[in-house]
Amino acid sequence: MKIKIETNFFCKSNQWSRRMKKIKKIVSKILLTNNCGFKNNTFYYLNFIFVDDKKIKIINKTYRKKNMPTDVLTFVTPLNNRNLKNETYCDIFFSAETVKTDAKKNSTNFYDHLTHLIIHCFLHVNGYEHKINSDFLKMKNLEKKILNSLNIKDPYLYE
Repeated sequence: MKIKIETNFFCKSNQWSRRMKKIKKIVSKILLTNNCGFKNNTFYYLNFIFVDDKKIKIINKTYRKKNMPTDVLTFVTPLNNRNLKNETYCDIFFSAETVKTDAKKNSTNFYDHLTHLIIHCFLHVNGYEHKINSDFLKMKNLEKKILNSLNIKDPYLYE
């Protein structure tokens, strides 16, 4: 079995509804680059849930003990079932207000910033972390490489 990826999109905020068509295209384009570490013989279920700051703040407080909104939260559950089929279930939450604010703060296009966040999430889905500096640098360099392949400027230039 090759890589299988099922994507589902859930719009839970009116701030996202007009953007959904373009977001689906962005996700498809990223997946076609196949540079985010998705593994053969694995079935991925990727749920994209688009919410507002109020909702993501509740989720962030509940699961990360941080009482504040954030741009994105990624929850990954890998399973190995008895049929020897590896499955990875992912719920990825985005907040429109925070993504928009961060894009403005970084002087970048909303969709370019969102593309970066999606790539970042995909890398988390596939085991990349950034808790220590060497892992952060590895992840950052891969993000830049993927963004470059999509003709999106380096988001780290303004750090």
